[in-house]
Amino acid sequence: MLSQFCLICLNARILALSHTITMNQIHALRRFGLFDRNVPRYTSYPPATQFREFSEPHTAGRWLSELPSEKPISLYVHIPFCRRLCWFCACRTQGLGNDGRLETYLDALNHEMHRVSELLPSSIEVSRLHFGGGTPTVLSVEQIRRLTDALRSHFPLHALDELSVEIDPNEIDAPRLDAFVEAGMTRASIGVQDFDPLIQETIGRPQTFALTEQTVSALRDRGIQSLNTDVVYGLPHQTPERLRRSIEQLLSLDPDRVALYGYAHVPWMAKRQVMIPEAALPKAEARFFLSELARELFLDAGYVPIGIDHFAKPSDALAAAQATGHLRRNFQGYTDDLASTLLGLGASAISKLPKGYVQNDATIGGYQSRIQSGQLASLRGHEFLQDDALRARIVEMLLCDFRIDWSQLEREGFVLTDWVRQDADLAASQFAGLITVTDGLFQLEPEARPLARIIAQWFDAYEVASTAHSSAI
Repeated sequence: MLSQFCLICLNARILALSHTITMNQIHALRRFGLFDRNVPRYTSYPPATQFREFSEPHTAGRWLSELPSEKPISLYVHIPFCRRLCWFCACRTQGLGNDGRLETYLDALNHEMHRVSELLPSSIEVSRLHFGGGTPTVLSVEQIRRLTDALRSHFPLHALDELSVEIDPNEIDAPRLDAFVEAGMTRASIGVQDFDPLIQETIGRPQTFALTEQTVSALRDRGIQSLNTDVVYGLPHQTPERLRRSIEQLLSLDPDRVALYGYAHVPWMAKRQVMIPEAALPKAEARFFLSELARELFLDAGYVPIGIDHFAKPSDALAAAQATGHLRRNFQGYTDDLASTLLGLGASAISKLPKGYVQNDATIGGYQSRIQSGQLASLRGHEFLQDDALRARIVEMLLCDFRIDWSQLEREGFVLTDWVRQDADLAASQFAGLITVTDGLFQLEPEARPLARIIAQWFDAYEVASTAHSSAI
């Protein structure tokens, strides 16, 4: 655990790098709760913690059948298995064990695709497809082809403009890469977290820089020019020097996009995190300075900051989306995907539909049982009520653009009721000096951007337990 003296030294070293942060600003961030509050990440509104079991079993099927046929949709396919279970991870995954489990799971996926596709309007088109997990690359070549053939047989993919795959460098080889390229892969995502060997050992995720570099080279050699990477701050034993080295190594891979996430230590929700030594975790203010160090390094390398935790090359589509006001936020983070419908397939997968959110049974056994019994896999969700859609768009604006544009909301068809201005006035009063309010905009000042999630919560109508969410920093 860092001593108070070491923490002061750490802060001083990072403050010397970051010329944009003053101690007065640190005091303000402390006063507004950045270092001691847990708040939703707001990859959805309301957050998934508000999802409840459907009282009417055919709700999801009705919503699917009512989708507008003229608007494209996106597909997400969840592969919830990992050859190894990383201790830091809080995702819905299981150890693979017997490879035969994949065959049973793919059978269930195929049946789910069939039932879902039967409910969709016949003329609907799919614009984007994402394979996530877990570890999609745990599939064999034959299973990759089987899965992509099943998708093509059930959904119209002829208008597909992006196919992205999450890739584990420890679980990939040339034949499997070729199979994904053959399927149409255009974007790859690689989780890095941190390259430091001690940190990797402590979080249960060995992944050398050499292996990651080899995987990136193999992707580039196959014409995959769009590469996403993830890096995490707040990991055990992470210091400014270790994080700097990892980011410098990451930058040498020349990724197009980087997601900079704060490690969420929630062992009461993710039991495997009990393996993480809490005494080795940096405290909240140290986490903030680590995040600022990473931010400075990405900015110095020429990346554009995207929302609260992403960075992109100026030529990347995310940067263009942000510049034109088309940046969006969903369960995968920031995106330029403007499809209003995201269909999730597989255990625990979440769909966003015009009428609300739908989540499949989170357990693999429960998911497969529901499919085998002839049902949809959907178990719970949330129906948009009253002003949910307006609040969701306001939260999205705050986290994408750091402002609320009232006239833009009206152009999008929203009716600005009294509570909107009242909540905005209360928030502006609470965060005096950090928010500028005019007739047309509710604008976060640059120094208020670390508080974006906290400010967004002022527009959240739902009460949630703080233990249900991760640290604000």
